[in-house]
Amino acid sequence: MPFSTLTDLALDAPRTAAKFTLQAMRLSLGLATRRQPVDDIEWAWLEGGTPDGEPLVLLHGFSGSKDNWLFYAPQFVGDYRVICPDLPGFGGSTRDPDNDHGIAPQVERLAAFLDMLGIERCHLGGNSLGGFVALAFALEYPDRLLSLSLFNNAGVNGPEKTALQDAMVAGKNPIRLESRRDLDRLLALVIHRPPYIPLLVKYLILAEHRRHGALLDHIFGQVISDALERPLDDRLGEIRVPTIIFWGEHDRLLHVSAATFQHERIPGSELVVFDDVGHVPMIERPCVTAARHRAFLERVGPLPARGGAG
Repeated sequence: MPFSTLTDLALDAPRTAAKFTLQAMRLSLGLATRRQPVDDIEWAWLEGGTPDGEPLVLLHGFSGSKDNWLFYAPQFVGDYRVICPDLPGFGGSTRDPDNDHGIAPQVERLAAFLDMLGIERCHLGGNSLGGFVALAFALEYPDRLLSLSLFNNAGVNGPEKTALQDAMVAGKNPIRLESRRDLDRLLALVIHRPPYIPLLVKYLILAEHRRHGALLDHIFGQVISDALERPLDDRLGEIRVPTIIFWGEHDRLLHVSAATFQHERIPGSELVVFDDVGHVPMIERPCVTAARHRAFLERVGPLPARGGAG
């Protein structure tokens, strides 16, 4: 029996315990786990808040999941209907290697997902890959958005590049996980000051990546192709919804110059750059980031009354 199989079997009990612990945490934070098929995709998502509140939809980054927002979303559930989905190809949503996981298909799937939830208009936010999808959605469906919030989003080329961006242009996947050393390296790239993570948790993360490694490589190739061949740089001036851009000064994946680049081109946009933060401000500084985000949403104002049949 291969060593990787033995390792995976040994992690079955800890994996089950981790799932129960995670579910308990979600419930304690006011977030329920939902599942629902839409066309050929079964979506999994977290939802909390009041059903009558303005919808706030938050999209995770590459190889992430709905739980990337676990400590961020609860800060909005008192006033908003908060929805954090697993994008198709990730987490608990459909993972089909035969599907096209490029940005355009993901945008259309997101529109269908919102239709299923009965959401005509929402506040939309996304981190990294999720930000790429959110930005593309704002261009294709501007009338469906109340606001747009970008957290270190992909899909736009700033004037400067990180070493990892250069590696990706060269066709390398610098965020592939094959060993614990890879995981430690990736954590240092994504989070400016990585927290302590127990060894068992690291092995659980690695086992999950090993299980879906081929699919992640496939999705990564499609996303990089979109980023290189169809970046959204020249369309930023078309954005007409209120937009805020969050970025970590110490992002080693996507250079901070992309934040200013977008801010200068998206009409009326706001820019918040955090010092001492890397690629995932909603994880590294959830309370501070959420406070700035809430203030922005309050300035945008409530959903305007819509008269007549339209």
